[in-house]
Amino acid sequence: MDPIKFLLPDEKLPEQWYNIAADLPEPLPPPLHPGTLKPLSPSDLAPLFADELIKQEMSTERWIPIPDEVRQILAQWRCTPLYRARRLEKALGTPARIYYKYEGVSPAGSHKPNTAVAQVYYNKMQGVRRITTETGAGQWGSSLAFACKFFGLECEVYMVRCSFEQKPYRRAFMELMGATCYASPSNRTAAGRALLEKDPEGRGSLGMAISEAVEIAAQNEDTKYCLGSVLNHVMLHQTVIGQEAMMQMELANDQPDIVIGCAGGGSNFAGISFPFIGEKLKGKRKVRVVGVEPAACPTLTKGLMAYDFGDTSHLTPLLRMHTLGSTFVPPGIHAGGLRYHGMGPLVSHLVHLGQIEAMSVHQLEAFQSGMTFAQAEGIVPAPESNHAIAAVIREAEVCKQSGESKAILFNLSGHGLLDMPSYQAYLAGKLQDYDYPSEEIAMALAGLPSVNR
Repeated sequence: MDPIKFLLPDEKLPEQWYNIAADLPEPLPPPLHPGTLKPLSPSDLAPLFADELIKQEMSTERWIPIPDEVRQILAQWRCTPLYRARRLEKALGTPARIYYKYEGVSPAGSHKPNTAVAQVYYNKMQGVRRITTETGAGQWGSSLAFACKFFGLECEVYMVRCSFEQKPYRRAFMELMGATCYASPSNRTAAGRALLEKDPEGRGSLGMAISEAVEIAAQNEDTKYCLGSVLNHVMLHQTVIGQEAMMQMELANDQPDIVIGCAGGGSNFAGISFPFIGEKLKGKRKVRVVGVEPAACPTLTKGLMAYDFGDTSHLTPLLRMHTLGSTFVPPGIHAGGLRYHGMGPLVSHLVHLGQIEAMSVHQLEAFQSGMTFAQAEGIVPAPESNHAIAAVIREAEVCKQSGESKAILFNLSGHGLLDMPSYQAYLAGKLQDYDYPSEEIAMALAGLPSVNR
């Protein structure tokens, strides 16, 4: 039998990040200042972000060098393996050739350290003492806590309350790495207290947690804010995934017909797909690219392309993105990392340009797909990654019905070993599907900023 595992030597770790902004046929609409409604200047972002990250956020350079110190840390787990999922193929009875890039081998168990290490490095170089952030499922908070410990910075994490309760081991990992972790909304910030006054029993959202973390960073000169998804520089740092995958598919003597990733804010999806889309934009390959989101938080499939705030309390700049409205609060599904009201501007723009297809999956189908994968391949996927697996299984069924053999590549963005209570709830029949009511989405969208009118 042909190999099922494809590894690259350490020296193949990418030396540069790929910036898809350089190859867009239409430029990305700029972020706007919420007060003046004019395009943001670098100085507008300076209270929150390190200077070098601001430059990357606004850059249109195609290749941006990865600092040696960042590469040295990434080399502890990169290059990550690419697998041919032959046992899954057999279990599904499909002629499709299924490959997965496995990001769960990182210290935090997901793709998130790819950008956490870079962001903390640039903050350290600027003399920052403390980092604040939000986290949904805890993958990002875990990764930032790990990176802060490596560089000697303090880390303060606001974790969406429903995940804070559902995922105690993620919280424990953050605390093990020296971070402080608070359930959001909390009484530590003006934003949190206002939200609790409206709904004392509220389960929180990523938009709420962002408001709290941003507020703390903006009020303290020695503190900066780091974001785990959505923004351009985060997508940039994740492109090491797709660059490696390209080289590994060559080792497999194959090329993907379809590239799939789960999508909440868009970071792991961008990481696997942007290098392939970049070649597609330059006419060097043909590939379908599919972003998969939860039906309970259908940003791409039911949201509106508009300027909106990235947080609930309206402390952030306005971003042109697919949004469900900044006041949207999704139900407490167990894929906490996908519970965000907006999609990254670059991902949203590529959907607008017809380069990306969007698909939504219900929670029960996602967990059933994850269980099918785990029993075939022996890896327990993160609940977020289960959405990508569900789409892979759908595409494999299409191949089975047609008899056509297509190569499907997806990003297994993290393992689910710290998410076992979610699987226990699924196996016990305690999970349910949610279809977010269209009228409630319409209510949230009714509050979009006036710049859209």
